[in-house]
Amino acid sequence: MLDHTRMAADPLDWMSRHGVDAPVHFRAEAVLVAQAKAFVRGFGGMVTYAVKANPDEAVLRALAAGGVTGFDVASPEEIALVRRLFPRAALHYNNPVRSPAEIAAGLAAGVASWSVDEAGELEKLARLAPGTEVAVRFKLPVAGAAYNFGEKFGATPDEAIGLLARVAARGLTPALTFHVGTQCTDPSAWASYVTEAARIAAVAGVTIARLNVGGGFPSARGGVAIDLKPYFTAIHAALSAFPICPALVCEPGRALVADAFAHAVPVKALRPGRAYLADGIYGALSEAPSMGVPRFSVHAPGGAARQGAARPTAVFGPTCDSLDRLPGLVPLPVDTAPGDVMLFRGMGAYVTGVSTRFNGYGDWRTVSVASL
Repeated sequence: MLDHTRMAADPLDWMSRHGVDAPVHFRAEAVLVAQAKAFVRGFGGMVTYAVKANPDEAVLRALAAGGVTGFDVASPEEIALVRRLFPRAALHYNNPVRSPAEIAAGLAAGVASWSVDEAGELEKLARLAPGTEVAVRFKLPVAGAAYNFGEKFGATPDEAIGLLARVAARGLTPALTFHVGTQCTDPSAWASYVTEAARIAAVAGVTIARLNVGGGFPSARGGVAIDLKPYFTAIHAALSAFPICPALVCEPGRALVADAFAHAVPVKALRPGRAYLADGIYGALSEAPSMGVPRFSVHAPGGAARQGAARPTAVFGPTCDSLDRLPGLVPLPVDTAPGDVMLFRGMGAYVTGVSTRFNGYGDWRTVSVASL
């Protein structure tokens, strides 16, 4: 729940005035708007926000205020959410596995584009959604991401050639799409995919209407700000492989929202070599096992930063599950004390909508701040 009565200049300002006795999620809407504007200005194509990254209504409104006019939706619930807020927004349903009922919900809401990676899914769309745009999703063994998105979705290039030809033959509007993987830090990954997309289209003998270069654009995750210009430059340079340049689409999630949030978590208890927090992997820190521990600082009650030497510490969440632990040993200041607060940065992606209420934990107050 957003706390409208306790807005502050930044998280430390709020912490110094109010203290933290339970988890607090800090949101800087100005950062959301600015990041959306930067992406729309720099990408040079249609920016659709991947709603799964953070489905909070205030986030969606801030991104729309920054110029985002389309949304990548993956379920009827996400479709309904966006349609309620933005009746005229473009909807791209790029979860490539859908039931007939889910397709019907998308059609009723006016979904503009779909993706497929398998013949059965293509035939389902051809039958139930004739004449619509269908993007064939393909995958490559390209490194650079935090983990591989090709394990679940994506046709091989040879499969994609056949699928794309069938899309055109079935009277659907042909397109191509891919996803390099989350938090990809290598711009050349996009270039490899774009170049391969041109080859797939050429071999299939199909002129595609649009190329969706997916998401995967990295956030700072609380560290040094990411310059996205090299990513955009790599994409546009690779488009020269197409004889007729398709319209560009992207679907960033993390890169738009992660760095607009911070998350404050009280230290409940300390034991030799161990710390116990008021939130953990079943809550806002759910990405830590797969993405690593976000950048953090430790603060005494009142907000002053702890300055002691780092001591490797096993850090556990509040539940009774032994799996509720941050990966590895976390370098906590040696002067950390019970009642202190760990302030995690870059916490806007895959927190809202992913956190559970296991053991009755996982809730927090959301506070709006002017900056982070």
